[in-house]
Amino acid sequence: MAVTEILLSIILAAVAALIYITQRNLTYWQRRGIPCDTPHWIHGNLQGVTKTQSIAEAFTKVYKRYVGSGPFCGLYFLQKPSVLVLTPELTKQVLIKDFGKFTDRGLYINEKDDPLSGHLFLLQSHKWRVMRNKLTPTFTSGQMKFMFPTVVSVAEQFVDTINTELAKSNEIEIKDFMARFTTDVIGSCAFGIECNSLKNPDAIFREMGRRIFTDRRHSSFVNAMITAAPSVARKLHVRMIPDDITDFFLNIVREAVDYRKKKDVQRNDFLNILMELNKGKLKFDDSADEKGLTLEEMAAQAFVFFVGGFETSSTTLSFLLYELAVNPDIQQRLREEIFEAVESHGGKVTYECVNSMTYLKQVISETLRKYPVLPHLQRKAIADYVVPGHPQYVIEKGTIVYIPVMGIQHDPEIYPEPEKFLPERFAAEEMQARDSITWLPFGDGPRNCIGLRFGQMQIRVALTYLLRNFEFGTCSQTDIPLVLDRKQFITTAKGGIHLKVQAI
Repeated sequence: MAVTEILLSIILAAVAALIYITQRNLTYWQRRGIPCDTPHWIHGNLQGVTKTQSIAEAFTKVYKRYVGSGPFCGLYFLQKPSVLVLTPELTKQVLIKDFGKFTDRGLYINEKDDPLSGHLFLLQSHKWRVMRNKLTPTFTSGQMKFMFPTVVSVAEQFVDTINTELAKSNEIEIKDFMARFTTDVIGSCAFGIECNSLKNPDAIFREMGRRIFTDRRHSSFVNAMITAAPSVARKLHVRMIPDDITDFFLNIVREAVDYRKKKDVQRNDFLNILMELNKGKLKFDDSADEKGLTLEEMAAQAFVFFVGGFETSSTTLSFLLYELAVNPDIQQRLREEIFEAVESHGGKVTYECVNSMTYLKQVISETLRKYPVLPHLQRKAIADYVVPGHPQYVIEKGTIVYIPVMGIQHDPEIYPEPEKFLPERFAAEEMQARDSITWLPFGDGPRNCIGLRFGQMQIRVALTYLLRNFEFGTCSQTDIPLVLDRKQFITTAKGGIHLKVQAI
C-alpha cells in the first residue's frame, strides 16, 4: 500500500509540475504586458496550420490584429514564447542595425547526423561568417556576366521545349516547365552538369528537386517540435533529410570533384570555388585548427545552392506568368519593352539588354511583393535585447524572432489595395517614398539572400525569351484567384498553375 501511495504521489507531483510549467510558459507574454493572443495549450498560436491555414496565413492574421500596438507582439510556437515584429523600425534593427545580436536563424541544424543540413542558410555565428565571405565571389556582377551565355543557351532550349509541347496541347501546367528550366540553369552554371530536365521531365535532377519538397521524414507537428527544441533533437540524433536525397548529393559532388581532379578541369563556377575551399585553410572556430571543407560540407553548400536556385526562381516565374495571363494589358506593355530593348541592342539578348528594362524589373518586384517565396524571416536573439525607445519590450536571449514578410507586403497602409497586381508600385518615385525595409523577398542586411543577383538574372532572361515567343492567357483549368498550398513552407500554388500558351 505504501509503495502504491508513493508512486501515486510521484505521478501527481509530476502532473502538477507539468501543469505549472505549461501554465507559466503560456502566460509569458501576458505577465510582461505584451499584446498576445490566448494560446492553445499544445499548439500555441499555430493551431490549424497545414490543415485550415498556412503558417503565412497564421502570421499574417496576428500581424493585422496587432500592427500599431507596439514594436512587436507575443507569439507562441507550440509552448515556446516567440516574437512577431510589427514595425519597420524593429525590422531594420533586427536585420541590419543590431544584426550582431540576431546573427543566427535559430533553425534546426545537425551537421553530424544530417550532413546536408550544414549549409549556408542554416549555419550559425562564426562558421556562417567564414562560409559567407568565401562564397560571396560566386555572385558578383562579373561572375553573373560570365554565367550569362549559359543561361541564354538554356533559355533557347526552353523555347524549343515549349514549342514541342504546344504541338500536343496549348494548355500547360507552367510551374513544372519553369522548374525544369531553372534546374538546367543551376546544373550548368553551378556544377557544369547537363541535367537534361527540359528534354526529359523525369531526369534525375528534376526528380530530386520535386522530392526535396514532397518527401518528409516526419509529420508537420513533429517538425514543429524539432524546431521548438533543436538541442533535444540533436541529442536524439534526429535527421530531417531523407537518406536517398543525402546520398544523391554526396555522390554527385564526389563524382564531379574526382572527375575534375583527374582531368585537371578548371571552370569558373560554384563547384570550382568549393574545390578551392576544400584545399584551403578555413578557421571556423577560435579554438579550432585551420582546415579545408570536407566532402560533406561541400555537398551541403551544393545542395542549398541547387534548391535555392531552382525553386525560388521557378516559383516566382510561375506566379509572374499567372499575373500576366490575368492582366493582358501588363503583359502587352512588358512585351513591347522587351522587343524595344532587344532591338536597341542589335537584336541580341545581352547582359546589358536584360538589365536595361525598367518595367521588367517593376513586374518582377511586384510579383515578389505579392508572392514572397519565403513568407517570413526568422532570427534568434543571441543576447538579451531591449527595443530602442521601448524599455518594457525585451527580447530575451534564445528567443526566436519572426518577421512576417507576407503580412508586411500585404499591409494596405504600406501597399494600398495589396491584392491588386500593380507594377507601378516600384516606379522610382514610389520606391523613394517608401521605406525599403517593407520589401523583403530576399531578406535584408548581412544575412540577405546571397544568390539574389543570380535569381534575378535567370528570371529576366527567361521572361525575355518567353514573351518574345509566346502569349500567355487563362484557360478552363486556371484557378482565379489562385489557391496557395497550406502544407508547404514556401509560397506555392496548390495543384500547380495551368495557363493557355500560344506561339507568337
